[in-house]
Amino acid sequence: MLANYLIGLREGLEAALVVSILVAYLVKTDRRHLLPRVWAGVVLAVGVSLAFGAVLTFGPRGLTFEAQELIGGGLSIIAVGFVTWMIFWMARAARGLSGELRGQIDAAAEGSRWSLVVVAVLAVGREGLETALFLWAATQAGTRETVGTATPTWEPLLGAALGILTAVALGYLIYRGAISINLSRFFTWTGAFLILVAAGVLAYGVHDLQEARFLPGLHDLAFDVSDTVDLNTWYGAVLKGIFNFSPATTKLEAAAWLLYAVPVMALFFVGARRRSTTPAAPSRAAA
Repeated sequence: MLANYLIGLREGLEAALVVSILVAYLVKTDRRHLLPRVWAGVVLAVGVSLAFGAVLTFGPRGLTFEAQELIGGGLSIIAVGFVTWMIFWMARAARGLSGELRGQIDAAAEGSRWSLVVVAVLAVGREGLETALFLWAATQAGTRETVGTATPTWEPLLGAALGILTAVALGYLIYRGAISINLSRFFTWTGAFLILVAAGVLAYGVHDLQEARFLPGLHDLAFDVSDTVDLNTWYGAVLKGIFNFSPATTKLEAAAWLLYAVPVMALFFVGARRRSTTPAAPSRAAA
C-alpha cells in the first residue's frame, strides 16, 4: 500500500501543481472568465484516465491464461518505460514548469474557445494516464498469488486514492500560500524510490512473459528463499507490496532488475547532483 500511496502522492502532486499554476496565473492576470475551461479540461482528463484504467482492468478478461500473462507482462514493461521517462522529465522540468505553462496559457487564451481546455487536458491527462498504467501494473504485481493467498485488490487502490487526496490537499495549500516545500528535493527522493518500485514491476513483467511462454527460463531460478522469507509475515508483505520481491526469482527476472535499477539509479543521481550545482535560468515570465 505504501508504494501505491507514494505513486498517487507524486503523480497527484504533479497534476495538482499544474492545475494550481494554471488557476493562479489566470486569477493574477484578471482572466477569471477562462477558469471554467481549465476545470472542464481537468474533468475531461480525469474521465479519460479512469476509462483507461477500466479498460486495463476489464479488457483482458475472458482471454486464455497465456494471453492474459502476455498482455500483462507487456503492459508492465511499457509502464516502467513511461514512469522512467516521467521521473527524469519531472526532475529536469520542475524549476521551469511555471514559466512553460504560463506561455502555453497566453497562447491558448488568444486562440479558439477550446484551446485552453486542450492545454488542461494535455497537462493533467498525461499524469493521469501514466498513473493509471503504472498503478495497474503495480497492483497486478502486488496481487500475484503467493502461498495460496492473494493480496486484496482494494489495498493498493486505497493507498493510491489516499496519495491522490493528500496531493490535492497539498496542491490547494501551496496555491493558497499556506505551505512551501522543496519540490526539487521531493521529486528527487520520490523519484529514487519509484525507480526501485519500477524495477520490481519490470521483474514481474518479465515473469509474466515467462509464464506466457514468450520468454524462456521460467524454472531456471537465480535463488529461492521461500523457506526463509515468508510473504505472510509483516516484513514479507512489505518486501512484496513495495518492491514486488519474489522469494523464488528466475535468473532472467534478477538480470532485468539489476540491469534496470543500477544504471537508472546512477544516471538519476548524477543528473540530480548536476542540477543542484547549476543555477536555475530565469523564466521568460520573470524576465
